Amino acid sequence: MTSGTDDNRIRRSRVVRRAGGAAVAAALLAGVALPGVAAAESTSARPDLQAMVQAIADSGFAGAQLRVHDQRGDWTGSAGVRVLGQTGKPPTNGRFRIGSNTKTFVSTVVLQLVGEGRVGLDAPVAGYLPEFGLDRRITVRMLLQHTSGLFDYTGAMLPDGTIVPGIPLAGQEFLDNRYHTYQPEELVRFGLSKPPLFAPGTDWSYANINYVLAGLLIKKVTGNTYGDEIQRRILRPLGLRDTVVPGTRPEIPGPHAHGYYRYQDAGQWKTVDITSQNPSWASSAGELISTTKDLHTFFSALLAGKLLPAPLLAEMRKPNPKGGYGLGLYVQDASPSCGTLFQGMGGFHGYGTIMAGTPDGSRTFELSMTYGDSAADLGQAYFKADQMLIDKVLCGGKAG
Repeated sequence: MTSGTDDNRIRRSRVVRRAGGAAVAAALLAGVALPGVAAAESTSARPDLQAMVQAIADSGFAGAQLRVHDQRGDWTGSAGVRVLGQTGKPPTNGRFRIGSNTKTFVSTVVLQLVGEGRVGLDAPVAGYLPEFGLDRRITVRMLLQHTSGLFDYTGAMLPDGTIVPGIPLAGQEFLDNRYHTYQPEELVRFGLSKPPLFAPGTDWSYANINYVLAGLLIKKVTGNTYGDEIQRRILRPLGLRDTVVPGTRPEIPGPHAHGYYRYQDAGQWKTVDITSQNPSWASSAGELISTTKDLHTFFSALLAGKLLPAPLLAEMRKPNPKGGYGLGLYVQDASPSCGTLFQGMGGFHGYGTIMAGTPDGSRTFELSMTYGDSAADLGQAYFKADQMLIDKVLCGGKAG
């Protein structure tokens, strides 16, 4: 995203981690909610996990919700506040904007279409979406793995280090336009109006335009919106009643914690409640709303092979060597003693989300963080939360 957004801070932290040899993935830059948690998920049963979610909230976030599934069963808890200036804690299964975790859902649908023979994984995207005049070397796989080289409509860094802004996503200009509706075709054409960053398939650069195109591809092939296909293929079969494709609707329905946006205007730092916003700028790259319970159900089912045939799940899990990114998720070799892990990660104005699991989905965690008025480096705080949970939950203290 453009410089100064929450996603960009998270993405910069990821670059720093990789430069230091760490392979943890980060990203960016998506019915009625279930009311709280059952007695079996009491925080008193796992004081170690409650201490972790409290530490995450204390590191600079307004609040945090955490769900863990491990050999001891399921646990949920929260810490911090639901609304700044009040004392109530975030709901333990409240809804939140999941940002780029949306990409994992979209990639799953595209790969299902590949399995049905309706899409070719290595076929030119231009064959499905001729109206955009795309370079015919760009394949469906390149969209899903961010190797297309296309300029991202949210802004991009050129090879020489120059940052070129995209649509308004930062500062007062963003706030003044927070209810503006973007059409996915408009977002794609904005990106295509800029020169590509590199020749297709020769490098890696995270770009939301890839997944907006993937959403449009789904619509072209099926005749239904990507959201309708997610509903039909994933949400209804898995019973994910609390996952929402909002479109242009600005509100988060049901119980939820508020997210805030801290920005500088005329030399002064300001904090505004950003919970209500039109998410159409993210489209199929990051607009979904969900809960930790729904994300756990989805991610564990995906990792366990319940949504994709084994050969396509294997393709999804193959990381690009430069980005550590497979087809819609990150792939991390935590350590020789812990092995390979998989993650979906995302940031959205006011919200940060991580879902992560072991290859068979037997150990997972799902974390939602809401941004507040702290001056802390939230990208670094996001990274530390991720590392702590990988170490303690997924690796049992063996990630070092």
